[in-house]
Amino acid sequence: MRHLLVTGGAGFIGSNFVRWMLTHYTDLRVVVYDKLTYAGRLENLQDVAQQFAGRYAFVRGDICDADAVAAALRDHAIDTIVNFAAETHVDRSIMDPDAFIRTDVYGTYVLLEAARQAGNLRYHQISTDEVYGHIEGDHRSKETDILAPRSPYAASKAGADHLVNAYHITYGLPTTISRGANNIGPYQYPEKVVPLFVTNALNDEPLPVYGDGQQRRDYEYVLDHCQAIDLILRKGVLGETYNVGSGTEITNLEMVEILLDELGKPRSLIRHVEDRLGHDRRYCLDVSKIMALGWEPDYNHEEAIRATVRWYVANRWWWEPIRSGEFKEYYARVYGNRKVLSQP
Repeated sequence: MRHLLVTGGAGFIGSNFVRWMLTHYTDLRVVVYDKLTYAGRLENLQDVAQQFAGRYAFVRGDICDADAVAAALRDHAIDTIVNFAAETHVDRSIMDPDAFIRTDVYGTYVLLEAARQAGNLRYHQISTDEVYGHIEGDHRSKETDILAPRSPYAASKAGADHLVNAYHITYGLPTTISRGANNIGPYQYPEKVVPLFVTNALNDEPLPVYGDGQQRRDYEYVLDHCQAIDLILRKGVLGETYNVGSGTEITNLEMVEILLDELGKPRSLIRHVEDRLGHDRRYCLDVSKIMALGWEPDYNHEEAIRATVRWYVANRWWWEPIRSGEFKEYYARVYGNRKVLSQP
């Protein structure tokens, strides 16, 4: 691996991964390919562009554009692709599923076909624990479990996973997949729950908790996922999928309480509101397979939440401009007419 293409590299996890790889491998050149949607921002990479100017390049493009993808692979002599490019937010997928099917499914096909046509390049797909759907009882999702997505977003990611596996089996494309838990950390667009609640709380605005807040999630610090992807690229078995998470779970309400505690804000900011459609009650991953490669998380869920909160407190320059314009319109659509159930 000498010339790495990171699609969606101007987004949340992608930009953290680019920074991780350039910092840890001095002989690596990284090309970010991103169409710069609302969540893909060059501000996420401005320090990278300055610090690693000789080993970093940016190409603006859509993964659904086969000619542009092929040109990027050719022009930059790419040998490895890591695909973060996706529409990712469940609430947006419920309002507009078309964009998710196009980018997450068709866009993945375009990348896979480009990798095959370029000589079977190494390919890694970023997936999600949401492809498993709601998990009953105390079961932890294993990589071999049947996929049971319950939202348009999750279904689009499951479809992409199936395509990746099909290209490995049919064409011998050297692929791997990582299915991450709820990643949190620097540069996450504030539509997602943790940065949304942090920035709301910093502005003394209510935190709209869906339903009873007892949905259970694994909150994973983004750099732990980046480290795992790096390990999979170097040591993962081709054709395999690896779950990546902290291996623990907490309720959304517990997450909110940790967040408010770190900020020194009152519980009175919590507003229980009408739940979203098809909301999964529980995700929990079995991460023994990735740990067998020698990986383990540096952050537990509380440490991940507190570190994330501190980043948003220290980086108002990054998120304050976002919370206007398109974001305000989105926020009104999702939460403006949602019935308030209760508050502390």
